[in-house]
Amino acid sequence: MARDGELLSFETFGAATNATRFCVFSATKPIVASAIWLLLGDGRLELAAPVARYIPEFTTNGKESVTVEQVMLHTAGFPNAVMSPSEGADAEVRAARFAAWTLEWEPGSRFEYHATSAHWVLVDLLARIEQRDFRDVIHDRVGAPLGLPRLLGLPVDQQDDIADLHVMEEGESTRWLGTMTEPDVIAAGIPGGGGVMTAATLAMFYQGVLANPGGLWDADVLADATTNIRCTLPEPLFNIAVNRSAGLVIAGDDGKHFMRYAGFGFSNSPASYGHAGAFMQVGWADPSSGISFAYCHNGLYHDMMADGMRGVAMSDLAASLA
Repeated sequence: MARDGELLSFETFGAATNATRFCVFSATKPIVASAIWLLLGDGRLELAAPVARYIPEFTTNGKESVTVEQVMLHTAGFPNAVMSPSEGADAEVRAARFAAWTLEWEPGSRFEYHATSAHWVLVDLLARIEQRDFRDVIHDRVGAPLGLPRLLGLPVDQQDDIADLHVMEEGESTRWLGTMTEPDVIAAGIPGGGGVMTAATLAMFYQGVLANPGGLWDADVLADATTNIRCTLPEPLFNIAVNRSAGLVIAGDDGKHFMRYAGFGFSNSPASYGHAGAFMQVGWADPSSGISFAYCHNGLYHDMMADGMRGVAMSDLAASLA
């Protein structure tokens, strides 16, 4: 837990130490989105623009109308499009995959979580506009300015102290997600879920978003990303509004914030924003209190509902201390 740019508490349990890094799964997504915010602030990218303006391979198979905003809101229409880590890490192969992708439904017509597909598009935008590797862009333009270590795409020789994933309960989710800490997968840097860090690092990322040190992000773009709920379409599990901004989940004032995919506690304010990861890795900030909180673990239970309730309880303890 952190506040005013400093850690208030950092505890680890079991075999972990404070140096142990964890795969945070989809809690990676806001870090990637925060690099996109920089391009929006630079005026080199537009949310309303079609992806095909920047990625010509998106002119195929009816994807020419998909916008950057729809990709960021998980309404783009290709939630299950396939991209392996090795393919996504190679710019040429990644582009060929984009050309082959097809739509599953009309863009903008519904929300369906794009677990990995959307964020391969976002990092391709980073790579093409910045004309260099997306992993370097994210570190050089977000991580380093915030005083954070490399968070995505760690070379194999920099993968010490990463917690192995332990399958505690067999199921479909644990079978494929259990590969996420393999060295070549970590090095590829899956942008939708391959970030590796300590809970303290994730909490300090959100302190950066709260404080915007040195005006890292354009103030208007940052305010939009952290306050403007652009998508209220229902998500399929609980049938509640997803409350998605351009890269974040926003708690909202309908009393259902603890059910949203961020791991908010009951005590979080409506202004809270963040994003969870598989098996309930938690990362959020609450502007009302200035607190940011992160919770990471490496035991994979197939019963993600139980994981979710544990994450909510942990968040509630943190939020209630404000």
